[in-house]
Amino acid sequence: MRTVEIIGYKRANLGKADAKRLRAESQVPCVLYGGKEQIHFYAPMILFRELVYTPEAAFVKINVEGEEYSAILQDVQFHPVSEIILHADFLLLVEDKTIKMDIPVKFVGNAPGVVQGGKLIVKLRKVRIKALPDNMPESISADISGLDLGKSIKVADIEIKDFEILNSPRVTIASVEIPRALKGEDEDLDEGEEGEGEEAAAEESSSES
Repeated sequence: MRTVEIIGYKRANLGKADAKRLRAESQVPCVLYGGKEQIHFYAPMILFRELVYTPEAAFVKINVEGEEYSAILQDVQFHPVSEIILHADFLLLVEDKTIKMDIPVKFVGNAPGVVQGGKLIVKLRKVRIKALPDNMPESISADISGLDLGKSIKVADIEIKDFEILNSPRVTIASVEIPRALKGEDEDLDEGEEGEGEEAAAEESSSES
């Protein structure tokens, strides 16, 4: 699992006015919980770029005035208009305590249905994983080498190791969509076969008479 470093500074005041001032200075008010006591701090917003604005999962190394902590980003709040980060919550990592993270799905193999002209439709880009910190995967592999036209791969098809997938096993991760052009060919073929059958029946009827 990759690690992103966040360097922070303790907050002396926890009021709304102070939080507003920090945001105006491009700082993010933060809290780290899960330990004996909560730690309130702030950190430069630019340091969150590799943590928030990326599909990849990551652990976080937090350094607050020389004190280091291993954590995960538990929640982040954005401004509804400007989308700047308003607040970030971190959870302290403890070796023997399970955590939950959204882990990206990476597809391996080539889908035969795509080679035949179909389109791979991705419906679930991340899965919710529960595991001990040491067992948390950086990504989940989904093998699509068996996907023909109209077929799909579900959460139940993922190989589970030292972790638990919290999504429903019936949820579709990806499917190969049959394009309209191919659907049209199938329909034309069916109509052609029906037409040939009608002509043959007509010929048999006329020969009998």
